[in-house]
Amino acid sequence: MGQKSKANAAPAKGKPPPVAGGEVKAPQQASVAEPAGPTVEDYFASLDKFVRADDFKNIVKVSDQILAKEPECAEAKQCKVVALIQENEISQALQVIEASKSSGLDMTYQKAYCLYRLSRLAEALAALKGVERSVSVLQLEAQILYRKGELKECIASYESLFKQHKVDANDVKTNMVAAYVAGGRAVEVPSLMESLKVTPRTGFEIAHNAACALIDRGDYGKAEELLQLAHRIGQEALIEEDVPEEDIEDELAPISVQLAYVQQMQGRIDEALESYNGILKKKPADAPSLAVATNNFIALKGARDLFDALKKTDKLLEKKDAGQKLQFAENLENRLSMRQKESLSFNRCLLLLHSNKLDQARDFSSSLLKTFPDSSVPAVLTASLLWKEGKAQKADELLAEFAEKHADAGTNVHFVRAQAAAAAGNYLQAAKCLESITSLRHKPGMIATLVALKGRGGNVKGAESVLDEAVEYWDSYMGDEDRSSMLEAILQESAAFKSKHNKMEAAAKLYERLMKSSSPVVRSEALHGLVSSYAYTNPDKAAEYEKKLPPLGGLSGLDVESLEKVPPWSLNVKRGRAAEETGEKTGEDKSENVKTKKKRKRKPLYPKGFDPANPGPPPDPERWLPRKERSSYRPKKGKRNQAPIRGSQGSVSRDKSSDLSATASNGPSADSGKSAGGKSSAPAEIPKPNPPAHRGKKKGRH
Repeated sequence: MGQKSKANAAPAKGKPPPVAGGEVKAPQQASVAEPAGPTVEDYFASLDKFVRADDFKNIVKVSDQILAKEPECAEAKQCKVVALIQENEISQALQVIEASKSSGLDMTYQKAYCLYRLSRLAEALAALKGVERSVSVLQLEAQILYRKGELKECIASYESLFKQHKVDANDVKTNMVAAYVAGGRAVEVPSLMESLKVTPRTGFEIAHNAACALIDRGDYGKAEELLQLAHRIGQEALIEEDVPEEDIEDELAPISVQLAYVQQMQGRIDEALESYNGILKKKPADAPSLAVATNNFIALKGARDLFDALKKTDKLLEKKDAGQKLQFAENLENRLSMRQKESLSFNRCLLLLHSNKLDQARDFSSSLLKTFPDSSVPAVLTASLLWKEGKAQKADELLAEFAEKHADAGTNVHFVRAQAAAAAGNYLQAAKCLESITSLRHKPGMIATLVALKGRGGNVKGAESVLDEAVEYWDSYMGDEDRSSMLEAILQESAAFKSKHNKMEAAAKLYERLMKSSSPVVRSEALHGLVSSYAYTNPDKAAEYEKKLPPLGGLSGLDVESLEKVPPWSLNVKRGRAAEETGEKTGEDKSENVKTKKKRKRKPLYPKGFDPANPGPPPDPERWLPRKERSSYRPKKGKRNQAPIRGSQGSVSRDKSSDLSATASNGPSADSGKSAGGKSSAPAEIPKPNPPAHRGKKKGRH
């Protein structure tokens, strides 16, 4: 959702770690005295039966019955906690764990998992400190770190998991690939998959994550092939498991969204819109996929149908008061990555700005600032709001302050500042903002932009210094990029710039360097530049280099002096010195032998049926005017423009002329033209009736 409006990819797929004691095991039966009614042994027998049947509701019920008789029974408490987790009653499970502290029962891992499920990630991570680093603990820790966005630490946990415990589960491998993609290490994914001994054909989730890595690297063609493979493998695997068709579509929804995203990034807009529309019509149960498809569909449509777009994004967020932390819907809060939340929020605020709902946009941007304090997105949105209100200086100060505090995230902010300054015509300020981005200072695009901005701002010397610094930088560059081609391109631009601004000696030196290029095209252009620059400063050298220019065909035997005397081709007479030397005068008649070309007379073209001998009356000169503006127009007489008759029915109105004559005979009185209050009053105008609406003729029988 332009900046442009940005488009959002579906998350790399992974599964949460298993719950501690994923299978509920029947505890050892305790020996108790046999009371009246069911005994504890009977309850344990029932508990064992329900455990084998995975009947979690009855497990909770029987565990409560056991705890009613033996409140400190550790086995019953463990069974109840695991059953509640399996029933998604996470809050109740956490209450049981907290109540069991006094009994000395250690359920730290279960507590951390419940906190993780309740999105209390910091508490969950703190709970795992000091716990033995088992497979389940490391896996849960990695998932918590992934959700928190601490991807370096997440990858480290997965690496220790594989090194220390030699885990071979495909689910864990899938999660590790997802962590590499989200952590910006997509380039390392092929070598990682090789070390994990997995391929895209291992499973559709692995293929999906491998495709996400290719998308992150910009290889959309191969990514599309892998996504199609993942969809096919997943469909076949789920059909073999007898999964219903509706559930198959829900399971493969992330892959479908990624395919639409790849089409969008390849510029196949119609296909992408059709794919997104198909996904939205099916309404998959996978909430993150539906949210991403909605966002990307709105971003593709742009500023069209803003009301509908806002209505769709409203469903993704929970209603909060102004200034509170941003909260997504319950089914999205725990499943969207921070990067996805940021993109969805950014597009939502853009929609509010485009809809001119400035108050809502202001409240929303303040919520964004609390949710993403280290992101540049809230700062840019707040600045956009200030620009829309005409507070450009305040917006620039806000962005400058953010860039100073967040050096890593300041690049985008400096670009926004530069764009705003250039749009306002302050080109030198825009160049100053771009110069703050030191990491891109000597890139070709940045050099060209700085030179153009300083040139537009009238600082030619500053533009020249940018080119000189770039030449020095690439002269001493020792990096991986192609130094020679980059240096040649900058030398060419610098030489052309100096020639344009009449610095011929400096330009000639640069052209001398370009003459050593291995490219014949570059050498040819440099030779032409040398001749033109030395022609002003050193004619001898210019003549020397001129001899190296390739000859032009068809120019042999031409007399240069006679060519100089030839008048311009568009004139048929000789002027100036050429006329004096030949003794001819301007305007002299041409030779009698030259025959003048006579213009052929053409017969006039008349309209069809027109007789030139009897042309008839001339056309009306006012035929182009509207009918009412012609001198011959006479309005229709009728009752439409007459004043309405006032008075009771049957009364006769006095003649207007008699009133006038009576007034004239009596003469003006002393009080004429004054009201009772002594002030002059204008005569009351007769209200003109509005003409009735035009009615067509009634159709009927004739």
